[in-house]
Amino acid sequence: MHLNGTHDVCNTYRYDAHMAESASERAYRHVKDRVLTGKLPGGELITEGEIAEVLGMSRTPVRGAFQQLESEGLLKLYPKKGALVVPVSARELEDVIETRWVIERYAIERAIADPGDLAARLVKSADRQARLKGSEFVEADRAFHRSLVESTGNTILLGLYDSLRDRQRRMARPTTRDANRAARTSSEHRAIADAIAAQDRDAALAALRAHFDAALGFLRGTHV
Repeated sequence: MHLNGTHDVCNTYRYDAHMAESASERAYRHVKDRVLTGKLPGGELITEGEIAEVLGMSRTPVRGAFQQLESEGLLKLYPKKGALVVPVSARELEDVIETRWVIERYAIERAIADPGDLAARLVKSADRQARLKGSEFVEADRAFHRSLVESTGNTILLGLYDSLRDRQRRMARPTTRDANRAARTSSEHRAIADAIAAQDRDAALAALRAHFDAALGFLRGTHV
């Protein structure tokens, strides 16, 4: 009887821990999505109570979500006041683009030696992206670059890359995205893909550098 009671207590503990973890994850996803999409703009102060009320949960899992988002540099916590959504800085713009350059340059150098079917997939992706708009265009842009990094087979590098794209997601303001920039992006992607297909390392790296320089210039313009 005693053993059964202990077993029940353990099960209850595991169940409660699972529920707490799920609530914290839900709070994390809720707040992060709104920060990345700009629904919670940089400089806005939010509180645990506000988020808890919206999600119908206690403040404890929200507190855990806030702490995780602070570790990712998206929030700044102020005891007894709340959390400040960290604004995008000019330095962050440059750091994200330059880190992506380091990762994707390495990916291209790996791909040039043995492109396999990567080049063909990138060409197809670039051509498809040219026909898309809005959120579909943004997702296609992400998929193009992710395919390049994924081809390295390095899962740690891919995880780092995904976190960088999350940061860049909140830097790009959809209201300022214009058709000309979208067309140039597709063209720049095609130049990268064609150079990889030709196994021309110098051309591929030059195309990637030009693409990132253009992207950085565009992002700077949206955060003046």
